[in-house]
Amino acid sequence: MLGSMITAVAIPFQAYAISHSSLVVGLLSAAEVVPLLVVSVIGGSLADTRDRRRVVLLSEVGLCACTGVLVENASIGHAHLWVLFVVAGLTAVLGALGRPSLDALVPRVVSAADLSAATALTSVRGTFGQVVGPAVAGGLIAWIHLGPTYAIDLATFGLSILALSRMDPVPPAAAEEEPGGRVRVREGFRYARSRQDLLGSYAVDMAAMFFGMPEALFPQLATRFGGAGVLGLLYAAPGLGGFLVGVTAGWVAAVRRRGRAIVLAAGSWGLAVVAFGFAHWLWLALLVLVIAGGFDMVSGLMRMTLWNQTIPDALRGRLAGIELVSFSSGPALGNVEAGIAESLVGLRTSIVFGGIACVAATAVVAFSLPGLWRAETGPVSGVPRPE
Repeated sequence: MLGSMITAVAIPFQAYAISHSSLVVGLLSAAEVVPLLVVSVIGGSLADTRDRRRVVLLSEVGLCACTGVLVENASIGHAHLWVLFVVAGLTAVLGALGRPSLDALVPRVVSAADLSAATALTSVRGTFGQVVGPAVAGGLIAWIHLGPTYAIDLATFGLSILALSRMDPVPPAAAEEEPGGRVRVREGFRYARSRQDLLGSYAVDMAAMFFGMPEALFPQLATRFGGAGVLGLLYAAPGLGGFLVGVTAGWVAAVRRRGRAIVLAAGSWGLAVVAFGFAHWLWLALLVLVIAGGFDMVSGLMRMTLWNQTIPDALRGRLAGIELVSFSSGPALGNVEAGIAESLVGLRTSIVFGGIACVAATAVVAFSLPGLWRAETGPVSGVPRPE
């Protein structure tokens, strides 16, 4: 996660340095959307029918190779913008294949009583990388330039591949004959449609990220605030807010009305984005991004705990694939939306109206899917628990 977040800052920085356009940075995310929409459900099906550890391991090897291409592209005299688009698409494919298996691993390796704590620790792992990775990336880009910065991410894959190779296999829980791939995918969608709380949690997350995700504008903002080092701080600030919430998340298990918490946290994220749009001082911009990241983490913890407590293990991979569509395509489409909006109405206006639209969309989802607002803690009846 640490290395990947370094690259997540370096790629848009390089794209903006080549093109001088926030629209191009936004379109870079568009290269990820189609693979995410198509491949995520395939990755979810693999997570329910294959050794989850092996699927994650193979995807990590592929991601390592993609990073090697970035190192080579940055090391030549004139880096090619098209390479960034190709690598973004391939990375989305590999991530969509491996992420559902990674998400579905946790409930198989901890007891049901420890799921809330394990979810919080998983979030801390992620947010630590989101804080340190971007902050380090900004300094590295300014100090050693892009090629060596990508190379550091390449080296971190050695650690993750070694750890995964030493982990015990995690085969499918069900030993009986499985139906065909399309049937499995349809089963996952049917189950999701049967539960308003799940549908609502997906829709709220996607709406919040689509309208309230201004990351494509960070490189342009950074040039106004001070350069590559500032860019790293802008990317790191939401992660810091999430990290602070994650390390103090013992209260999560006591929250009973998780659906209501998801809605309120997503709406608060949108309000913080509005404040970010009005911030004309760097310290204030960073502060509201920290607050926004904290609300985003609250929403994420509630969603993950709701999913882990109520989704049967035999369907968990497929539902993780559907979740990945909302989790990843929302920010990707949001970056495209932010880049287009900036080209039409300007930098600050696009951020402010995006935050307002996030609040409005969250309210519409909560009203349209009341089962989300009523969702409470505890597994649903009849759902089998893993041993």
